[in-house]
Amino acid sequence: MSRGYNRVVLVGNVGKDPELRYTASGVPVATFSLATSEMWKDKDGQQRERTDWHSIVAWSKLAEIIQEIVKKGSRILVEGKIQSRFYEKNGEKRSVMEIVADNVLILDGRKSSDDALHAVHGNGAGNTSAEASDFVVAPSDDDLPF
Repeated sequence: MSRGYNRVVLVGNVGKDPELRYTASGVPVATFSLATSEMWKDKDGQQRERTDWHSIVAWSKLAEIIQEIVKKGSRILVEGKIQSRFYEKNGEKRSVMEIVADNVLILDGRKSSDDALHAVHGNGAGNTSAEASDFVVAPSDDDLPF
């Protein structure tokens, strides 16, 4: 039997500032929403647009860095996997589909002299590491969140 492959890449705009929380064991987790839009012309030649909202989750060091760098309105690329989670609220079973981020590329991040792109990478499985070298171009050491 062949194994499946679960990867997703989204480019969109952040709906609100990421929220950083900690698990009972002290592991950081950041959550935020990401809007992706597509445009097309209908049969009458009218321009149409549809926006989808995605729930994004990041863990560990990646979560802390995202909370520092990503802000509402930021245009970012998120690479990760789709994951469903089930929970119960008021006796009713519910499910949530979310994107667990492994890598984030900030497409319009901080304004530097080069308007550089900034990348934040995780190493998958919820364990992330980020070093200054993970940024394509960093404005200055004083601006880095770690």
